Amino acid sequence: MRRKARGSMLALVAAAVLAAGCSQAKNEAGGNAAAAPAGGATETKQVTLKVGIFDRGNSPAGVTVTDNYWTQYVQKNFGDPNNIKVEFVPIPRTDATDKVNVMMSSGDAPDIVFANTNVLTSYGYAKDGGLLPLDDLLDQYGPNLKTYLASTLDRGKVDGVQYSLPGLRVNTGKYENLIRKDWLDKLNLPMPQTTDEVYATLKAFKEKDPGQTGGKVIPLGFSLTPASIEPIVWSFIQDGLSDEQRYTLSESLGYPVLLPGHKDAVRFLNKLYAEGLMSPDFSLDKDEKQLFQDAMTGKVGMYSDNLGNSYNDTPGIAKVLAQNVPGADLAPVDPYTNDAGKHIKPEYDPTGFFLMVPAASKRGAEAIKYLDWMAQKDVLFTVLNGVEGEDYTLVNGLPQRSGSDETSKRMYNANDIAMITQGEDFGSDEKNWEAAAASVPEPFRQHVIDAYRMSLTDTVNYANFTTPIEAETKYMPTLQDKYDELIVKSIMAKPADFDKTYDDLLKDYMASGGDEIVKERTEAFKSLNK
Repeated sequence: MRRKARGSMLALVAAAVLAAGCSQAKNEAGGNAAAAPAGGATETKQVTLKVGIFDRGNSPAGVTVTDNYWTQYVQKNFGDPNNIKVEFVPIPRTDATDKVNVMMSSGDAPDIVFANTNVLTSYGYAKDGGLLPLDDLLDQYGPNLKTYLASTLDRGKVDGVQYSLPGLRVNTGKYENLIRKDWLDKLNLPMPQTTDEVYATLKAFKEKDPGQTGGKVIPLGFSLTPASIEPIVWSFIQDGLSDEQRYTLSESLGYPVLLPGHKDAVRFLNKLYAEGLMSPDFSLDKDEKQLFQDAMTGKVGMYSDNLGNSYNDTPGIAKVLAQNVPGADLAPVDPYTNDAGKHIKPEYDPTGFFLMVPAASKRGAEAIKYLDWMAQKDVLFTVLNGVEGEDYTLVNGLPQRSGSDETSKRMYNANDIAMITQGEDFGSDEKNWEAAAASVPEPFRQHVIDAYRMSLTDTVNYANFTTPIEAETKYMPTLQDKYDELIVKSIMAKPADFDKTYDDLLKDYMASGGDEIVKERTEAFKSLNK
């Protein structure tokens, strides 16, 4: 699930949605029955419920993200019995939050919108009067939903009011590091176990070209995304951080940009770039498409990805690589180490999408009814696994995915349909890992289990306050762009110019809102301790 939760238009949204939605939100909060968003609950004619859904641009031939097996399943099993037409509204995966901002400001937002695991977006909308309070609707229409999301609901409250529904994230591992084990075997090299060993391995890949790429080898595949940046950056962060450092200097700025060791991490990347050990055009690859293409065609020796992504049928990196390069073995590895020898890495909060209902929506009741229907155990199991005997069989109580093309076509966006959760809980980490592995082609299942286990080794949790920081809502969109600029220009600088380039860009970063966030976070930390 990647960053880019850009809220660059939040200021515009504030003005636009305030007029459209604030009065309705007030009426709802005040209990005005005439304005209550339960219109569909008493109407006898069919009404339309619009539901936002990711469009990842990966729909198989013959189906679309808005018309496929699962959208038809939803209509047949939820829509028709409730006299509701469910209309799915595509939202491009790339810069999805920007698209939602435009929808909200123009009044075209669907009845269920989402922020991609980013509480700041929903917080900003709520503060601007753009979201419907959901407490009464949950009490009336959401018993299953309240039970399923019991552990996450408080994260969706602003000033004690439930404005968003944070979905449940079952597996909190965030990234996987992958390496061409067949290249290591060919060069008689061991799996790298430290950051220094990574460097030596990348040098060997470049000099000896074990993939016989004709000089096109890319030792470290890299893109301008969190999945490429964070695993390396965190391996340089100083061990033994205080709570105050974590709260005031860390994730408040998107990355641990002010924590001791961040500059050393970027210096390491500068060295790799200068020596031709990483993707030369990484700055242009903001959606990983070039990285994935290079990996699938056998040019990349090592790279990092979102957990589980490379082994799934879609995008099918490991699968396509094996077809293109017989004998290729893309294996998980946990090589990056900090100053204490730990394999430090971040892990997700146990929340998924933040689901919201715009204040201007007249379908609040239908929205909660839909999500409550999805929260039923049998419905959620079916959506996440498909049809028994066709898409999966039960092995030791766990659904084991069929490798058929028909199943791949049917299940390609099932996880996005099941928006209230990311993953399925089978009772323990080990069982959940096994279940995740069972959903990928058989040759990669042990790799998936190993990758999930590694993703939770020596993890650090994001430091979050109960109430989001106002300055983050205001400045984070700008700071995200500033951070990208810092990363790109610092990595591509001549090594002799690195210090000046990095220091100047960091100074600009802090002047663009970073100082304000640190100040507010420091004050909040002091209040928290009191």
